[in-house]
Amino acid sequence: MKKQNDWQLWVLLLPALLYFFVFCYLPMYGIQIAFRDYKAVFGILGSKWVGLKNFSDFFSTYYFARLLGNTFLLNIFGLLWGFPIPIILAISLNQIEHPLYKKLVQTSIYIPHFISTVVMVGMLYLFLSPSNGIFNKFIGMAGGAPIYFMAEPGWFRTLFIGSDIWQHAGWSTILYIATLTGIDPELYEAATVDGATKGQKIWHIDIPHLMPIAVMMLILSCGSLLISNTDKALLMKTAANSARSDIIGVYVYEMGLGKAQFSYTAAIGLFTNVINFITIMIVNSVSKKLNETSLF
Repeated sequence: MKKQNDWQLWVLLLPALLYFFVFCYLPMYGIQIAFRDYKAVFGILGSKWVGLKNFSDFFSTYYFARLLGNTFLLNIFGLLWGFPIPIILAISLNQIEHPLYKKLVQTSIYIPHFISTVVMVGMLYLFLSPSNGIFNKFIGMAGGAPIYFMAEPGWFRTLFIGSDIWQHAGWSTILYIATLTGIDPELYEAATVDGATKGQKIWHIDIPHLMPIAVMMLILSCGSLLISNTDKALLMKTAANSARSDIIGVYVYEMGLGKAQFSYTAAIGLFTNVINFITIMIVNSVSKKLNETSLF
């Protein structure tokens, strides 16, 4: 490409650059309130500088270990259970030969993605109700005692992760299905001629083609191990299950919007982002050394 034509590329790139500058880089100016005792009447620069006090306050709070543990375990379990399912679904869908049946199944697993978080949690409360919920009806028919799913801490992670998988696993298959669709059909034909079974085609053709994109998705997922769906956690949280539902996002919401401790919550947000950044860098480096697949 000649230099005199480069301006056209810059014009195309300009909206994206403006977006990142306005919505990603300009807000970084406000990060400094994490190191100040922010008062709205004094503004950001007029507020008193307190150094790392907000961070040390968070590390020494009574809830620190519980918040960190609950958030990390919720995300790591969600990753362990939720990450392989879209890959399995995509491989299974790729084996369906009838076009109409294949579209029907795809549409069925995509629909839950469009349900809002509020409706999703409302469905959980409705279906899991100890008096009229369908699950407790079945438990009662089997002779069991009703279970207060939304009130027992032991059920919080299972319900949070299980409903998340049901809602988004189908939608997450799109990327993997697109990868499988791009595989050269001659590979399957050659494998058929050689007498390969479906399992052997999946193992030797599908999985090797899916590995690079799966590794990249895994690296990206590891970059959010301290970030959860706060809206959903807030809606699912009850006084009885707070031992498991107290996560960092909920705590930030309660302290920031509830008690107007903006500097304190900004410090917590900065801490979680730094940990997530370090995590994604480590996982990316390990992946690069092990299988030469990485984001950068």
